[in-house]
Amino acid sequence: MHTGKIKKLVRDRGFGFISDTDGRDIFFHQSSVVDAKFDALNEDQDVEFEVETSPKGPRAINVSIAKPQQ
Repeated sequence: MHTGKIKKLVRDRGFGFISDTDGRDIFFHQSSVVDAKFDALNEDQDVEFEVETSPKGPRAINVSIAKPQQ
C-alpha cells in the first residue's frame, strides 16, 4: 500500500492526481475511490492507494482516506 496527498482534483471530470511519497504524480479516477465518496476528498488530504500499470502510465486504485496515525 502506498501513501500520498491529493495534489489536484478535477471534480467536474471525475479524476485527480496524487503526489506519492516518492514525488511522483499519479492519476486516479473517481471509480477507484473506496470507503468514501469522490466529493468528500479534498486537495492536500492524506490518502492510501495501490498502483497499477495502465497504457498511459501508473494509475492509483483502491484510493482511501488515510487513517490518522497514533
